[in-house]
Amino acid sequence: MDPDKVVRDQLLSFLRGGNAHLTFDQAVADFPPDHINVQPPNVSYTPWHLLEHIRIAQWDILEFIRDPDHVSPRWPQGYWPPPGEQADEAKWGKTITDFHADLQALQDMVQDPATDLYAPIPHAGEYTVLREILLAADHNAYHIGEFGVFRQVMDTWSAS
Repeated sequence: MDPDKVVRDQLLSFLRGGNAHLTFDQAVADFPPDHINVQPPNVSYTPWHLLEHIRIAQWDILEFIRDPDHVSPRWPQGYWPPPGEQADEAKWGKTITDFHADLQALQDMVQDPATDLYAPIPHAGEYTVLREILLAADHNAYHIGEFGVFRQVMDTWSAS
């Protein structure tokens, strides 16, 4: 058994979700468009804000890995849309499409045998690609679970 292949397969599984976690696609499936800008009780952001936060953070991690000139957004404001900003169905769809594209880019990176998962990132020597992939997967899993709780509280799961 090739240990490198085992690690890469496990990373891909973690990025994709499932197993012990709700997948992104399961979380957003059939979400009612009339609820994308509704704040759940005792929360200061909407379902779209949360998805956009997940997308922005994942994009930032991806760009941090691959672009030595990347400048991360200002923390924490740059990782969330402005509080009053709303999405229409097109913006909601773009958030989902962009999330998928960046997730695929992370998966492609993991699947590429030329990617040294363990070497320091040249422009950020204290970090490795492995660490950043784990960070992206962990952050996604956390907030996708939160999105699932939003749906429960907002009663937006379909009957099926």
